Amino acid sequence: MPDKAVPTAVAELPVVVIGAGPVGLAAAAHLLERGLRPVIFEAGTVPGAAIQAWRHIRLFSPWRFNIDAASRRLLEATGWEEPRPTSLPYGADLIERYLEPLAAVPAIRDALHTSSRVIAVSRAGLDKTHSRRRDETPFLVRVQDASGTVADHLARAVIDASGAWDRPNPLGQAGLPAPGEAEAIATGHITEPLPDVTGGDRARFAGKHILVVGAGHSAANTLLNLGQLARNEPGTRISWAVRGADVTRLYGGGDLDGLPARGQLGTRLRKLVEDGHIELHASFTITGFKTADTLAVFGTTPDGDAQLDVDVLIPATGFRPDLDMLRELRLELDPAVEAPRQLGPLIDPEFHSCGTVPPHGAKLLAHPEKDFYLAGMKSYGRAPTFLLATGYEQVRSVAGAIAGDREAADKLHLELPETGVCTTDLAGSCDAPAAVTTSGAEEEACCAAPEPAFLGIPTGLVHGRSVTPGG
Repeated sequence: MPDKAVPTAVAELPVVVIGAGPVGLAAAAHLLERGLRPVIFEAGTVPGAAIQAWRHIRLFSPWRFNIDAASRRLLEATGWEEPRPTSLPYGADLIERYLEPLAAVPAIRDALHTSSRVIAVSRAGLDKTHSRRRDETPFLVRVQDASGTVADHLARAVIDASGAWDRPNPLGQAGLPAPGEAEAIATGHITEPLPDVTGGDRARFAGKHILVVGAGHSAANTLLNLGQLARNEPGTRISWAVRGADVTRLYGGGDLDGLPARGQLGTRLRKLVEDGHIELHASFTITGFKTADTLAVFGTTPDGDAQLDVDVLIPATGFRPDLDMLRELRLELDPAVEAPRQLGPLIDPEFHSCGTVPPHGAKLLAHPEKDFYLAGMKSYGRAPTFLLATGYEQVRSVAGAIAGDREAADKLHLELPETGVCTTDLAGSCDAPAAVTTSGAEEEACCAAPEPAFLGIPTGLVHGRSVTPGG
């Protein structure tokens, strides 16, 4: 039932959902079940537009972990045939067998606006500095369509599930682009993340010297595909640069991994490195680029300055959220990872190499700006470890909170498979830190992108910065 604290005129407004990826569409499904009216704005031309960029990548989590409960209920009413729970989908399968049918459900279809980029969120008539009756004032959501036309929309609440795919982290040190990085991108020497190296982009890489930079699962997938390319294309050479001294965590838990395909990912990568098919450059920090016919990559190592001359570089250094569009909202963000303040210490990659991330919902995601929530990958800020099941549980709770059902919002459930990887070295950092919880009976988990997390073995310990968990 609607929250009686919301004035009638505001309560009749829709809830704006930003982003039509898996978490955004799940948010809309949960809102519909609550009797609330969603309006979904998607910057891309189709639902799941970011996944289209990595449609050639196979997930290592089976279908049973990839489908939101409320979305499933909507789909089942249409006669949708659910994929075999134990099969492993590619990104293309996730789109064609799940997201596209979900977006075609009339209630979702009527709420969905593609080619509609949200460029700002504020309060109607109020900038960030004004407090009087702020919580009772509708949100103003400014949207730009493909023609460049800008329109303002009013909303009773906003769920930002726009992800971070279009904001890759820079390759340079200190969180900044390296000198020459922009030029190298413009000339095509630096590619987009996760190119289809054995398919549509094959000609760009065959017979070339390719450098992959990064130590997450995006890097692993790309390196394995390049290994396949090198077997079939003579002259193809693969280099791999990471900032850390040790890539053991990326190799994973092998046979101990609760998702066998994920364990095999690391095992196969380790063999390519050990057999000399991939040249690993550890402790390599990029300091600059120089573009000519080839790309000179300058860096520092424990042994001094170094230079790698390559034909093309594939970045796999993660992503960061677009917060510019939210400047007029009163957000409370963790200063380190740019996640909601209460969530940040639980996912900080400098400390979280093992332990647990509690299931979390509206309480942990709340900001001083009432009824505004970050959800999905964007809620994790710069932290690289995000699970799709986490996003599904987030939006289930948030929909309950917006509807005024605090009991449902506060009752959290999430169960994730183990990896066989666990380390308690809190002094170091890692590119794919651990995040696990085993509370409740739900069984939904998967990678939200092809760079899914290591899930640490549950220990009951809370690692990292001091925090008092909420919701």
